[in-house]
Amino acid sequence: MKVDIKINEDFCKGCEICIVVCPKKVYEKSKKLNKRGVYPPIPVNADKCTLCNLCILQCPDQAISIDVQK
Repeated sequence: MKVDIKINEDFCKGCEICIVVCPKKVYEKSKKLNKRGVYPPIPVNADKCTLCNLCILQCPDQAISIDVQK
């Protein structure tokens, strides 16, 4: 099973909630600014994702989507 995590950088405001709530530490703060002038999260450990969807549920900007490929 391959997990494909996408962050819509146009929506992300850099609140870092996804980084905090992820129990598997899938996300890190990017070193690159987005159009809003913030550092969006990037999935660095997508293979550790357990599909708990906490990041999606907690994201106030609906900027995260997760696709599962078998």
